[in-house]
Amino acid sequence: MMRTHYAADVKPSMDGKTVTVAGWTHETRDLGGLEFVILRDRSGLVQITVKKKEADAKLVEIAKKLVKETAIVCTGVVKSSKMAPGGVEIIPSEMSVVGEVFKTVPFEVTGKVPADLDVRLDNRFIDLRRIETNALFRIRSETMRAFRASCEAQGCQEITTPVLVSSSTEGGADVFRVDYFGKEAFLAQSPQLYKQLAVIGGMDRVFMVSPVFRAEKHNTTQHLNEVTQMDVELGFADEEDALAALEKTFIDILADVSKTRAAELKTLGASITVPKSLKRFTYAQAVDALNDAGFPMEWGSDFSKEAEARIPDALGAEAFFITRWPTKARAFYSMPSEADPEICLAYDLVYRGVEVASGAQRIHEPELLVKQLKYHGLRPSNFERYVDAFRYGAPPHAGWSIGCERLLMQLCNLKNIREAALFPRDRVRLTP
Repeated sequence: MMRTHYAADVKPSMDGKTVTVAGWTHETRDLGGLEFVILRDRSGLVQITVKKKEADAKLVEIAKKLVKETAIVCTGVVKSSKMAPGGVEIIPSEMSVVGEVFKTVPFEVTGKVPADLDVRLDNRFIDLRRIETNALFRIRSETMRAFRASCEAQGCQEITTPVLVSSSTEGGADVFRVDYFGKEAFLAQSPQLYKQLAVIGGMDRVFMVSPVFRAEKHNTTQHLNEVTQMDVELGFADEEDALAALEKTFIDILADVSKTRAAELKTLGASITVPKSLKRFTYAQAVDALNDAGFPMEWGSDFSKEAEARIPDALGAEAFFITRWPTKARAFYSMPSEADPEICLAYDLVYRGVEVASGAQRIHEPELLVKQLKYHGLRPSNFERYVDAFRYGAPPHAGWSIGCERLLMQLCNLKNIREAALFPRDRVRLTP
């Protein structure tokens, strides 16, 4: 390895120790007899102080010619200094350029000059060097790790399913069509059908992290055409079992991220309050609360972006479930209520005014599945293989999906979901 330490690992307590750091030139300052180089790596910043009268002439010449974003490796002695950022600096004995800058950097990585989001996304490989962007994706990584850890602790097994499918997994026309060796195929809108088949097949409790694709021609700050879903499906389980698992997983993620990524959250000006439990409201209660708050909404329709933003104040909660949805408003595989078939056992998790997770108890009775396909205006013949799988002793089951980008957006107080995807795909962006 070219380094012995990351920047954040260099501490005042290491005074006198020799270290090697590697990263990019964040900033330079020439103060006559001193040349200051701020090195940046994924962990943060560290100051390199070149004393021109004492340092090797070649090293001084290298330091003087550095431009921002030059990749460098530096070996030197750690010195505790109250004047230096973080109370520590490195007095270099060796410095080398390992990656020169040949073109003008498209925007100011230090953030001193704000850059438009589209400019940043067009040059995402540069944007990733920003301290804020780096912090964001460290939080995303921890979110996914915490999701997996919580699922495993609850006895779930990780699976992977195809993203190339022979039919639309949720019905509708908002799909990407693919030529599959002369046959028509689609990019999966959801892993829903396959995770159900895994449970029916005896895996019982499964989870997965998967990309999904929706060809919706939207242009909002909350939608992408490719997103990452964090899914769970539980066999021999009902709505209550799935809600309990989602509640635990969500709280586990918040607790983990708030503890292990406190510094990154601070960098982004974000904070997390970890609830002990989540309140539950029915769809009807949410609609009534919005109407009482002066936001008109008719029973049976989905919540608009504006409605979702108003719900937390109307209900008096930051994170909560909305349960018992109108059957017509949910996917065909959502189990209708025995007491009232116009209501189904579906639920959403709303966090800070945005739906971040959705799920339901599934229909496991084949004839009811056929009936609900027709009820939703879909052709049962297009789902024949799927329905047939339920004719061999399919147990009751339920599950849910968390939208990774949406959750990250809310955790980090982002204004645009495109920031939460490493290389986002929307209706106009196919590169980089």
